[in-house]
Order: sequence, then C-alpha cells, then structure tokens
Amino acid sequence: MRFLLIDGHYYVYRSYHAIQSLNNSRGEPTNAIYGFVKSVRKMLKDLRPDYIAVFWDEGLPERRMSLQPAYKQQRPEMPRPLVPQLAFIRRFCPAMGLQSVAKPSTEADDLMACYVAAAIQDQIECVLATSDKDLFQLVGPMVRIYSTNKADLKNPGDSFILLGTEEVTQKWAVPPASIPEVLALTGDSVDNIPGVDKVGPKTAAKLICEFGTVENLLGNLDKVSNPALRAKLAASREQIKHNREMVRLEMHHDLPLPVNSMTLRPVYPDYIAGLESCEFRSLLNEVKEEAFRAGSSPPPNLQGELF
Repeated sequence: MRFLLIDGHYYVYRSYHAIQSLNNSRGEPTNAIYGFVKSVRKMLKDLRPDYIAVFWDEGLPERRMSLQPAYKQQRPEMPRPLVPQLAFIRRFCPAMGLQSVAKPSTEADDLMACYVAAAIQDQIECVLATSDKDLFQLVGPMVRIYSTNKADLKNPGDSFILLGTEEVTQKWAVPPASIPEVLALTGDSVDNIPGVDKVGPKTAAKLICEFGTVENLLGNLDKVSNPALRAKLAASREQIKHNREMVRLEMHHDLPLPVNSMTLRPVYPDYIAGLESCEFRSLLNEVKEEAFRAGSSPPPNLQGELF
C-alpha cells in the first residue's frame, strides 16, 4: 500500500512561479491552478497511490513562535494574483478527489510527519511530495521523497525520482536522521533561523559525521581541531541548541482523518465544472474522458471548448 502526502503550499507557489501570465477569458489569473492540477495528475500517473492527501499550513506553531518571535517574519506577502487562486485550489481539492489536511496554528510538515509515523505502523509506504528540508529526515525504508527536479534525476529520460536513503545521504552528506543536526548548525534562511557564522552545509556535515549530534559536538568542543571554528561554535552554543529545538518536528498532533479514509474519490461534475471555469481545454478533455471511463458522465464533447 502506498500513501502520497503532498505539501500543498509548496506546489501552489512552485506552479505560480513556473507558469507566467495565464488567465481565463474573464482576465482571472489561473497559472497556479493549472500548474497545481497538472502536478497532481502527474503524481497520480507516476505513483498510483492507494491513499493521497494534501497538507496545508494553517498559521505558525506557538512553540516555534515562543522560541523565535521572528520565525518566518522575513517572508514576503503572498503575491496578489495568487490569493484567489490559492482559495480556489483549496476549494477544488475535494472535486479532484483529494482530502485536505490542516490544523490551526500548525505547519504542514508537522502534520505530514505525524501521518508518516501512523502509516509506517500500518506498514504503508509513504511518498512525500515536498522540498521542505525538515521532512528529509523522515526518509527511510518506508519513506521516500518524490522529486521532479532536474538536479535529482539520474537518467536523461526520467521525469521523476523517488529519493531514498542512499540519494538523500548523498545529497546531504549525512544520513537522513542527521539532517536536523546539520540544520542546527547552518540555520535555515528560508525560515529566518540564523546559523553559525560562516558554517555552511559541508562544514556542518563534516562535524556531524565526526560527532554524531550537536549535543555531542558542544560537549566536546576541545576536540574540534580548527581553532577559529572551535571559537565560532563556542560563541554560538546557545543559538545551536535553540536551532536544534526549532527544527524538531512536532509528532504529538492527533490525526484529523484516518489514513484509510484518504482514497482518491473525484467528484467529476464538480471537477469538470471547475476546469470549465478556468478554461483549461486539454485538462478538461482529459477529465471528461476519465469521467466517461469511470461511468460518471455521458460521452465527452471535445469540440468547441474555450482555452
């Protein structure tokens, strides 16, 4: 059994920036909607999951905000054309047959981690569609990352890859479980978490390979051979401890829905109506044919649709 967990905001933003200037005949922006729908349909074709859900950020966690009030404060406001598209996508997910999962004051990565833990207990393979650094620590025998990034692909003809322990270890130079230790040293500029001055991923990975954890590193600073590096680590001791707590995934959340309820169940009349309002001709034709094959509609009329 396979469970596909999609990082909703990541794919919405990625689609918005990847596709420029797409509007319907009413002048309404549709680029993020188009990219999101295409991305999800590609995942379904590539992976054929038994269960699928889209996870959404719903505010910031109180724990991280209390640790660092400036957490994610540097992020720009959502682009104005994206606001109505995000609202549409979230309303449209049920029509596509997707369960949406969100919880107030909770980030998507924490919820995804909780669902991964539950799925593994039931011997369900998990595939995470995300680029979130914090989630790479979950990779293991039952968990992989879905990627379409060209830098990750192994062969010229590949259109996606599932990153497992070997690929993630090669990418980070540490095993997946050690990634939070690396992030505690480097920080994360995306989330406004400052790292140790001039300690990049390579230096951080080397230190973690040698010492195992930041706790062990800080307890053995006298064994760091480089005097300048040793001094920087000593000066940043509290920041490193703080960072390690910031990147810790919250695993205590109750599951809003059980995994076995997350089967794909498109509501084809609503699915088709949504695509018609966006005027996506090729997608509309695909879904009409799909609905017909599923016995949910009369034979599709593929002529004269608006683009």
